Amino acid sequence: MERLSIATIALGLVLLGIADGGGATAAEVRLLSASALHPVIDALIPDFEKSSGHKVMVAYGTAGAVADRVQKDEAADIVLSSVPMIDRLQAQGKIGAGDRMILAKVGVGAFVRKSAAKPDISSAAAFKRAMLSAKSIAYPDPAGGGQTGAALARMIEQMGLTEIVKPKLTLRQAIAGGVALVADGAAEIGLFNISEVLPVGGVTLVGPLPPELQSYIVFAAAIHARSASPAPARALIEAMADPAARQQWKAGGLESVRGGS
Repeated sequence: MERLSIATIALGLVLLGIADGGGATAAEVRLLSASALHPVIDALIPDFEKSSGHKVMVAYGTAGAVADRVQKDEAADIVLSSVPMIDRLQAQGKIGAGDRMILAKVGVGAFVRKSAAKPDISSAAAFKRAMLSAKSIAYPDPAGGGQTGAALARMIEQMGLTEIVKPKLTLRQAIAGGVALVADGAAEIGLFNISEVLPVGGVTLVGPLPPELQSYIVFAAAIHARSASPAPARALIEAMADPAARQQWKAGGLESVRGGS
């Protein structure tokens, strides 16, 4: 009887240790994320914090700014950025080899002030006419480190519109005042990642750019090579990739993708 009692106690202690190691201890998860994912990440984190007990600290920036912070060895557990940026950081040893998960993609949309007439952008020719007739245009600065501004600048150049658009163009990141320019009427048309603008008031989505002009950004999450909380970090990535999160990605203007590596 005494032996059985000791064995039972020992087993109980082991199970208690397993339970504690499985996530009973709260951790702080530091996430560096591309700003295009801001609304979705903010919507997903509260449920994760409630179910896991972990605390998530998030810092946002352009894909380039996120990469720069990682390269400067800023402490982080998860890096969420465009696939090319994640690949670059992986090659530099900042992210563990093969340790990434593709989560979502987003395209560029045209936006106008709420209640303003929507221009026709249903084809490349229609979009070109809209650019020619617009009195003012805003889109992200190509020098800001994001993929969208550079892609739009190339598209405008390929359409032969660079010199025509230049006098009426304001370069501004969506979350750094670009959306406000459109909402206030200072820019007649804004071209931004749909996810950065869709949840914002004061503007209306005309629609995504036509397929022949569209530029998608595919986002992936990866665990920092020097993460202090790799297990909670992995749990957060899994939660973001879970099918239950798809509605949040869709509501935020992104297409959820469960693509592994």
